[in-house]
Amino acid sequence: MADETRSFKRLNFFRGFLTTEDDWNDGENYHIGKRTLHNRVMHAPGVVPQFLGGFAVGQRGRGDLNVEVAAGYGVDGNGRDIFLPEPVIKTVNPKDFRLPQTVYVVASYSEEPTDFVAYKENIQFKGHKRIEEGVKIEVTAREPDVEQEVELARIALDKGVKQIKDALDPMNPRPNEIDLRFVPAAGVSGSFLNPQVRAELHELLAAKQLVYSHLAHVLKVGTALDVLHAVITLEMLLVSGYVDYRNIFHLLATLLSLQKSVIDEVEKEHKDLSKKKEFGTYKWNVESVKLDRRYTMELLVDILTTQKNATEALRSLFSQALRPKARKKAEVPSEVIWDKIKVRSADFPKNLSVEGRDFKRVDIMDIFDEKSEKQHHFLISEERDRYRSRQKLKYPDGTETEDVGVHFEGGHCSLEVMNIEPNRDVLMIMRIDYVRGDYECEVHVNGKKAPELAVPGNDMRFRWRNWPYVIPAELATEPILRVDITPAKADRDVNFFKVWVYQPK
Repeated sequence: MADETRSFKRLNFFRGFLTTEDDWNDGENYHIGKRTLHNRVMHAPGVVPQFLGGFAVGQRGRGDLNVEVAAGYGVDGNGRDIFLPEPVIKTVNPKDFRLPQTVYVVASYSEEPTDFVAYKENIQFKGHKRIEEGVKIEVTAREPDVEQEVELARIALDKGVKQIKDALDPMNPRPNEIDLRFVPAAGVSGSFLNPQVRAELHELLAAKQLVYSHLAHVLKVGTALDVLHAVITLEMLLVSGYVDYRNIFHLLATLLSLQKSVIDEVEKEHKDLSKKKEFGTYKWNVESVKLDRRYTMELLVDILTTQKNATEALRSLFSQALRPKARKKAEVPSEVIWDKIKVRSADFPKNLSVEGRDFKRVDIMDIFDEKSEKQHHFLISEERDRYRSRQKLKYPDGTETEDVGVHFEGGHCSLEVMNIEPNRDVLMIMRIDYVRGDYECEVHVNGKKAPELAVPGNDMRFRWRNWPYVIPAELATEPILRVDITPAKADRDVNFFKVWVYQPK
């Protein structure tokens, strides 16, 4: 960053002025310093969206772990120009990170001396004739430093990530999809607000519109309409990029003043509402903020926190009235869901959605991982034969996957599944080698008989299947379930590889 305390001195040529290399370099540094000063104080750091390719980050056509960064121009927090004339390809190597983890694609300014010359007539006369200004594109697990670099994208990488894609819903990217929501926009209309603060403020204002609309239009609290209009206006300014540290405290002060008017009206005209515990929480959070002229980041965090608490109190108070009326739609039969799961070649993420049915992952067991097996008390006993194998097989869509599992004949196996929410169905998904299908197993959960596990049919060519088994809610009575699986026929070869455990959302 430039020295704020120094004055600027530019070259002044006159007849007989004998210049040296220091004079010329001082001249260059003067213009560089003036340009970066202007950029820092007059323009927000970030990417210029409409220039060249706008530094846009997108997936590669082959659907692998590479991303393409388009040509573009931006300015960092020190006011330095970041210019990329041609697109570049960056590889995201999962081995460089501890997954699951969010990684960031960032651009930073770089420069390098070039065009070196040395004069053999006098070896003292040598040096680089040019300084090439460039840009460095990196993929890092460290959050971007706005002073030194510009965020171009971020990606929440899941374990087992195979490819990185463009987001199907850009406003709600899923794991392993490119998230462009936090890319700062440079320019005179750009905002100096931290991207995370902007995102939190957007979310807060959306929640406020809901509760103040209910207060104004349903409960007929007149002053709530003023707050609603202020919230909508603030959201418009935020979307337009006009909210930053220069004005946010004044805008929030106006909002707080209007909210205090709501408190006064409710206490005078709606006494039943004012006596509610949630309204008392709302009042305390609004009135606890003490604004003064010392605008700091700590004060901003305090305001946003208390405003969030105040809004949550009203949402809780009006929860029944604000609950959206769900549209009834034809539910996809469970058999269709199970068939989709059986042939799924992609990994099973924390949140799984299949044909409109949503599940959350509560546990996972990895066969041949000693720590995982011990954690789940995985045990095979009284078997006639048992062996482990590493298989590299295909799913029906042709995707080849390698995994390690265990095979056993006779006896039985047991394991514990954890993090269960009691009295809800439990879905166990077991990766199996389907070449050895056509078997049935008896199942007991915490000592109680459960539905039979049946694996009909087989496939000699595409051998991987993810076999689903549902533990009914009436048997899922504890946070930890002991599951015992016994083959119905002693001579049948049963195998397990990875086991995922889900519950409906």
